[in-house]
Amino acid sequence: MTRALIADDEPHLALYLKEQLELLWPELEIVHLARNGVEAAALIEALEPDLAFLDIQMPGLSGLEVAQGIEGNTRVVFVTAFDTYAVQAFDHCALDYLLKPLKTDRLALTIERVRAALALQAAGRDAQPDARLSQALQQLTRGPAAPSRLRFVRAGQGEYVHQIAVSDVLFFHADDKYTVVQSTGGEHLIRTTISELSEQLDPEQFWQVHRSTLVNLDYLAGTRRDESSRLFLRIKGHARELRVSRAYVHLFRAM
Repeated sequence: MTRALIADDEPHLALYLKEQLELLWPELEIVHLARNGVEAAALIEALEPDLAFLDIQMPGLSGLEVAQGIEGNTRVVFVTAFDTYAVQAFDHCALDYLLKPLKTDRLALTIERVRAALALQAAGRDAQPDARLSQALQQLTRGPAAPSRLRFVRAGQGEYVHQIAVSDVLFFHADDKYTVVQSTGGEHLIRTTISELSEQLDPEQFWQVHRSTLVNLDYLAGTRRDESSRLFLRIKGHARELRVSRAYVHLFRAM
């Protein structure tokens, strides 16, 4: 049985897509309805569904970032309200895309395409992720170059606003609807996404090491590999190690 996950921060839209899929594809098992990008990424890693319907604009992580971080065989259908250049790019790279509001006949066509693609994958003729999709995701999540580098991050806490120097930030980590700013002075929460931060930060200083994590190299203390060859980073002044996803391990080969 084909298993699928739906991710959308608007619950009524996620439920509507689920109901339509149940009508048009009764054999499909919906394993979960994720409420944001961070939850979707974690569930895809844990449940390894065959298919993920990802809204592009979600809190924490966008659908693009979730897709870019998939390390298994989960295939992606993007769901978006915007018919832009991204949609045109995915027409050649992803299994399919759906425009909101969803139309039954368009969803039926998507199901046909998905079934055909999964059948080819099961037959061993399309087992590897599409390299074009990976390239397109990297280009789209990177976005246009920022005119200037971010020097300070503002984080609200009650009636106070903390201004944190970027040079004091150990790392950024997406957590549910917020991004955690771990600095030398403590932990704060902001609503800026990892993709937005990566556009504004100096890429020579801050490296993305996971779909949800940006690390300040000035505070990198060392690396460690476990028995499964997974790579972890040790950060100065912080007890917890940070995992490096497979997509970013190559950054540390020269270290």
